[in-house]
Amino acid sequence: MSTLARARCTLGAHPSALDTALAAAVLVCMVAGSFADPHGPEGVTWSLRTPAVLSLVLMAVGAAALAFRRRAPLVVLGVTGSVSVVESITGDPRAPVVMSAVIALYTVAASTDRPTTWRVGLLTMTVLTGAAMLFGPLPWYAQENLAVFAWTGIGASAGDAVRSRRAFVQAIRDRAEKAERTREEEARRRVAEERLRIARDLHDVVAHHIALVNVQAGVASHVMDKRPDQAKEALAHVRDASRSALDELRATVGLLRQTGDPEAPTEPAPGLDRLDELVGTFHHAGLPVEVARADQGTELPAAVDLAAYRIIQEALTNVRKHAGQRAKAEVSVVRVGPNIEVTVLDDGTGDGARDAAAPDSGGHGLLGMRERVTAVRGTLTTGPRYGGGFRVHAILPVRSRTEAAEDPV
Repeated sequence: MSTLARARCTLGAHPSALDTALAAAVLVCMVAGSFADPHGPEGVTWSLRTPAVLSLVLMAVGAAALAFRRRAPLVVLGVTGSVSVVESITGDPRAPVVMSAVIALYTVAASTDRPTTWRVGLLTMTVLTGAAMLFGPLPWYAQENLAVFAWTGIGASAGDAVRSRRAFVQAIRDRAEKAERTREEEARRRVAEERLRIARDLHDVVAHHIALVNVQAGVASHVMDKRPDQAKEALAHVRDASRSALDELRATVGLLRQTGDPEAPTEPAPGLDRLDELVGTFHHAGLPVEVARADQGTELPAAVDLAAYRIIQEALTNVRKHAGQRAKAEVSVVRVGPNIEVTVLDDGTGDGARDAAAPDSGGHGLLGMRERVTAVRGTLTTGPRYGGGFRVHAILPVRSRTEAAEDPV
């Protein structure tokens, strides 16, 4: 880093030192200008002259006030403006004391708003120029009087321009920071949504298949000695259920892979087209399930189709786990207007089905169903049935929100 750059950084870190240096520089310029006399006896000549003692005092007071221009800009402008008026009236020839007032007016314009700049600038220009024209030793049309008007106007305009540029740069910086915060918040929101979605998928897969494995393993253990053929069949169902669980887990975990990892499974997400297969797994687990469908020809969005499948899967899993050994289930899928209604009923007598609906039960089955339904803008109703059993009823839109918005009225 060069010496000039280091000095600039040091002064920037210490504003008071910068103001003091500026005040000293202005004092030097005013004193040097006071020794030049542009009005000689033979016209415009640049001859040396000796400034008056009062002019030197006024220049020193004006320069000293500039050292405090950041702390009290309006007060400094008042002090420098006053010494400039005194010099304009008494100085003959006149010393450039007005230079300190111009610097002070620039500071006021750069540190306040535009209306204040206009008011203070016009007042300063009027007072200084009027005092020089009306009470000064020179004619009112003298160039020095017009120079006072011009330089005060330039000081106010320059300060206002600097203030506007600082405000513009700050606005750009604020927008950039806000955009960065918005991107970070959006990224966190999407990560949270994806985490919840994967958690729901993992819960549905694990809860369903592990429940079937548990039931079939229990059957195999019970009949292993007396009915080995039935035990082998139960173990075959265990093998099939575990294979299905592994396949779905592999597909779900594949979503977490990054670029460059081996290709994730491309098996499509399950939907209502696999409802018979799903019901068959529960038949093998010993749960009688009756299916009634009145949705022929209805094409569902992928998200709605998956939600309907997972709701039925989770509801039947809860029936198998909580409703008792002799429970039966009924599944109905019906198209009603712009919606498709999915209902799962059971006639179980176990208390687990009702306990699973409680918010503090610790389970995630009903919570996952509700989240899936909410994600596709549907509604879910769950609760015990009159006379025993449990009811799960979901209303899902046939079309996604995007398709509905694009459909012309």
